[in-house]
Amino acid sequence: MRLLLALLLMGSAAAAQDTTISRQDGLAAWDRIYAVASHPRCSNCHVGEEGVPMWDGLGYGTGVVHGMNIKADVSRIGADTIPCRTCHITAPSKNEVPHAAPMIGDAWRLPPVELAWLGKPSDVLCAQLRDPDRNDGNDVTSLIDHLRASPFVAWGFAPGAGRLAPPGSVETLAEDLLIWGAADVPCE
Repeated sequence: MRLLLALLLMGSAAAAQDTTISRQDGLAAWDRIYAVASHPRCSNCHVGEEGVPMWDGLGYGTGVVHGMNIKADVSRIGADTIPCRTCHITAPSKNEVPHAAPMIGDAWRLPPVELAWLGKPSDVLCAQLRDPDRNDGNDVTSLIDHLRASPFVAWGFAPGAGRLAPPGSVETLAEDLLIWGAADVPCE
């Protein structure tokens, strides 16, 4: 009986190892990842060293900078001008009041400069995200861990109060990252 159980377990492990993700599946997953990453709800805060978040494409028009002349500077929290926490209160909330500043259970801030991608085309962002030297030291696994743990990412998919959200969910994005990673992170 033990031999039969061992053979079944070995067979299951071998079958799991035979499962491969094709390059085509990886590229399709990347297209879905890019649809999320380039969505204004995500990309408007993924800005470069200038630290100017945007309100682009969220009902405010095209090329619209964040109100109140916000500049996050090197601190990424606006310490040199108006700190993000001036409006974005650190408190978990369902964000049900339209046009109120969003709140999450973490101190509001912009992502690190190494994760800036506002306006980048798919191939450029793909090359950046698959390279830990250019994406704040993340491999695919740590990107997935970040997605699943970040209150910012969770809020982005459920921003409340009639705000636009990117397609999918945190979990579908994590699944697409798994597929993309298993396909050896193809870009084109």
